[in-house]
Amino acid sequence: MQYKRWAEKRKSLNSSYFLFGPRGTGKTHWIKELHSNALYIDLLNSKTYRSLLNNPALIRDLIPESFNDWVILDEVQRIPELLNEVHSLIESNGYKFCMTGSSARKLRAKGVNLLAGRAVVRKMHPLIAQELGHDFSLKHALQYGLLPETFSHDDPEDYLSSYVLTYLKEEVTQEGAVRNLDTFSRALETASYSQGAVLNISAAARDVGVSRKTMEGYFTIMEDLLLADKLPVFSKRAKRKLISHSKFYFFDVGVFRTLRPMGPFDRPEEAEGAALETLFYQHLRALNDYLHLGYKLYFWRTQSKLEVDFVLYGKHGLHAFEIKRSKNIAPTDLKGLKAFGSDYPEAKLHILYGGTHRLYFGNVEAIPFEEAMHKLPELLK
Repeated sequence: MQYKRWAEKRKSLNSSYFLFGPRGTGKTHWIKELHSNALYIDLLNSKTYRSLLNNPALIRDLIPESFNDWVILDEVQRIPELLNEVHSLIESNGYKFCMTGSSARKLRAKGVNLLAGRAVVRKMHPLIAQELGHDFSLKHALQYGLLPETFSHDDPEDYLSSYVLTYLKEEVTQEGAVRNLDTFSRALETASYSQGAVLNISAAARDVGVSRKTMEGYFTIMEDLLLADKLPVFSKRAKRKLISHSKFYFFDVGVFRTLRPMGPFDRPEEAEGAALETLFYQHLRALNDYLHLGYKLYFWRTQSKLEVDFVLYGKHGLHAFEIKRSKNIAPTDLKGLKAFGSDYPEAKLHILYGGTHRLYFGNVEAIPFEEAMHKLPELLK
């Protein structure tokens, strides 16, 4: 089943743009539907790739002289040098390009700035509750994530295992991002234990058996390949001593759970708690991009271990969110939010929990988690 994507809720697509997003989020299907008469150039096609890699100027021969519709360059990060030609064609011929990418690494190093503002950057995320509507299942989302293929594949778990292998083989290997794929694979597994937690790169390096500098490089590669993201500490107008390290999240619940091995020494509730946070964070990132809300995303944690899971700061105000799996809310669950509200009285305070009713604890609003997933756009505006 195909779902109408909220990426269309961004500003009108009337000029050239980059569309970044991890593989499997539905970029290609969406742009082909959106630009149905476009000239499509697939850089995953080996013949096309080799021709343009050897001579990027050949792209001019692929576009008819009188062509006045969109040109799609799929997986443009494979040949960053093409952006010189794209820049020239936008300037001289007025062509409109949609350029998709599932990695920002080479483009960041070589190319994006070459377009000098001629193309805006947009993003595609896994599905969200608003796109799925009645098909949204919290059970599915927390077990398999929200990549579109998990809703149509006969075996979502098998699909996710293949997906992880494909990313390793095609993205990491093709880009030459690491010298030792086995070591990087171990780094991915180790990183899965940092999901939703404050990142300790030195400890992760010891677990993998590499230097801290190498492990730091691995985390940067994960970000560049759009597999993961770091969430910084909110420190504006700080009144307390705060920690300095970021939190870490893989971009999708299903990918995180596939990378994280579970054995007799692992507590299932730890993975489930991280999955719930990840699902909420996925929605925050997607809605912030699709609705052009302009929030900066953070978390908040003091050195005395008072913590708020997510802080949003921007033109629409200041929001603080705490995520809890439990069906009941204890006074200790509110300590971090109450402390944050004391320091930032203008903040709107929310706790999402596993219960079924909205509750109010002074200036803190408690919202059932699944309800919040569907009504998050209204909460953020």
